[in-house]
Amino acid sequence: MNRLASFALIGLLFLSITFPGYSQIGSDPRAYYVVIGAFAIKKNAVNFTAKAARTYPAKYEWNPFRSLDYVYILKTESKEEAVELAMTMRTTTSYDDTWVYHGVLGKDAELYQGSDINPANEKRLTEIPLADPVVAESERIEGPAVVTESITDDQDITIPDDPRARSYFFKVSRVDTKAIIEGEVSVIDTEKARKVGAYEANKKVKVLPPANPEGAASFICEVFGYRKVQRDVSNFSDPQGEGITREDGAAVVPFELMRLQKGDIATMFHVYFFKDAAVMRPESRYEAGSLVEMMDENPKYKIRIHGHTNGNASGKITTLNEGADNFFALNNTSDGYGSAKKLSQMRAELMRDFLVANGIDAKRIQIKAWGGKKPIFDKFHSQAQANVRVEIEILDN
Repeated sequence: MNRLASFALIGLLFLSITFPGYSQIGSDPRAYYVVIGAFAIKKNAVNFTAKAARTYPAKYEWNPFRSLDYVYILKTESKEEAVELAMTMRTTTSYDDTWVYHGVLGKDAELYQGSDINPANEKRLTEIPLADPVVAESERIEGPAVVTESITDDQDITIPDDPRARSYFFKVSRVDTKAIIEGEVSVIDTEKARKVGAYEANKKVKVLPPANPEGAASFICEVFGYRKVQRDVSNFSDPQGEGITREDGAAVVPFELMRLQKGDIATMFHVYFFKDAAVMRPESRYEAGSLVEMMDENPKYKIRIHGHTNGNASGKITTLNEGADNFFALNNTSDGYGSAKKLSQMRAELMRDFLVANGIDAKRIQIKAWGGKKPIFDKFHSQAQANVRVEIEILDN
């Protein structure tokens, strides 16, 4: 077996274990895909997939009916599972155009015409958000379905080719050690209070402008484990402010972040749970690991983990079996029944158990379960999935 085939097999086994619904689709080959991007130019799909794969099990495949490569992070037989994850991606990540595709992608796609579904109302999408301009079929570059390419540090990774876009470099570092910190910077249209987009830090990126005529924008950097920093500019095209410089044709905007302090409460925006389960999804690994790193770095930290759900209804609760050591998979679990408060309690306890399993003293950790008593949105709001969350309160540092 060659290396590429081995890589593909390992990837399939990973998805089968971490996403039990990811499998061959029996007699009906149509599946549900959670799609985070669509591209007419193959190299854009490759680069986008490579970037997304740092956090998610991303792949891309050809959709002949749209003449586009679809980048997706989940393939499942369950519409409910696909819709739930798509809404989570829309409301809690920078992939706020995520949708569901029901059909077949890749080699056999021409035999089964599929449909694109809006996860907010589960109605068919007639138009989908393109991440690059539509080009002729002759401009597609054929290649393998498994991505092995990586993005270089000096590459402008933003896909949109819009003449209004401006080059930025959001430099994010620690205020004390000056060490570079991975993360994203959100760009907000100040006048309309609308998010323009989220862009990777410490990379040269093309940023789309706000819609307001003055060009007023806010740049917000919120990395878990650090205090949020916001920088406002009155002219997006020619930003001015303390520390803002220009280098290699890009506006360099610095963000110096400080560790969380006593009294701070931080939401773990990139920790997600399987439906009705006190089990984290695989894409939660990075941020959960960041909490371990923070606790390791400062032994004086004492925290309280707050668990929240969307609504207060009782129902099924899936939990890890005793002795299970994988906090990010459903392959060693049991089903029970309980209240929303109990579910939020068990999710907070799961995060505590993850910390303890990684060497953090349990005496430094407290638990608080809220159920659905402290929602961010109404439980029927299109962004209600954001109510399902874990927050970290700093009790001492």
